[in-house]
Amino acid sequence: MAHPTAAVLEYHLIGYRRTWRGSALSSFVLPLLTMLGFGVGVGAYVEAGVGGVRYIDYVIPGLLASTAMQVAIGETTWPVMGGFQWVRTYFAQAASPLRVVDIVGGHLGFVLFRVLISVVAFLAVALVFGTLHSVWALAVLPVAVLLGLSVAAPAMAYTASVRTDSYLAMLFRFAVIPMSLFAGVFFPVESLPPVLRWLAYISPLWHGVDLSRAATLGVPPEWSASGHVIYLALWAAGGVWLALLAFRRRLIE
Repeated sequence: MAHPTAAVLEYHLIGYRRTWRGSALSSFVLPLLTMLGFGVGVGAYVEAGVGGVRYIDYVIPGLLASTAMQVAIGETTWPVMGGFQWVRTYFAQAASPLRVVDIVGGHLGFVLFRVLISVVAFLAVALVFGTLHSVWALAVLPVAVLLGLSVAAPAMAYTASVRTDSYLAMLFRFAVIPMSLFAGVFFPVESLPPVLRWLAYISPLWHGVDLSRAATLGVPPEWSASGHVIYLALWAAGGVWLALLAFRRRLIE
C-alpha cells in the first residue's frame, strides 16, 4: 500500500498527466525567449559585462533561480485557493483517512517536481547557449528545489489563510515582482541603496541566485554556501509549519 503522502502526490501527478502538454512547449520556449531577450538583446548593450563575465553568463543563473521561485509560487497560490474554495479538493481529501501532513506534503512534493522539470528545461537551453561553465552547474537542480520549497511553503500557508484571490494578486505585486527585479537576477545587489539591498538579502531569491551563479560560473558564492543553504532551509521549515497550521485551521472550520 502506498504511503498516504505518496498517494496525494500521485493524485496531482495523474492530474498533471492530462495537462502537461499545455506547459511542455512553454517550458522550452520561455527560457529561449528569455535567453534571447535579456541575455543576447540586453547583453549587447552591456559590453563590459558584469563582474568580469559576459552579461548573458551573469543573468542566466539568476533567471534559473527566478524561474524556480515563480513556478513554486504559481503552483501554491491559485491551485491552493481552488482546493479550498472552488473545487474543494482538500475537504474531500480530509474526509478520507489522509492527514493534514499528507495533504500538504503531497502537494508540496508535486510543486517541487514542477520546479525541477522547469529548471531542467531551462538548463538545457542554457547549455545550448554555452552559458554553463562548470560541472557544478548540476548543483543548480538541488538549489532550485530548496529555493522552491522555501517560497512554496510560505506561499501555501498564506493562500490557505486568505479568502479571495485579490490577496494573491497582492502577493505577486508586493513580493514576487520586487524579488524578481531587485534580488540580484539582472544586476548586482550592491548597486542598490542600503535599505533595498538589505531587503534583497532577506529575500530567499537572492540566496538562490547567488548559489546558482556560483554553480554555473564555477566560482565561490558571494556569501557562505552553507549559510545560504541553512537560510533557505529555515524559510522552508518555517513555511511548512505555517502551512500545516493554516490547513488544519481551514479544514476544521
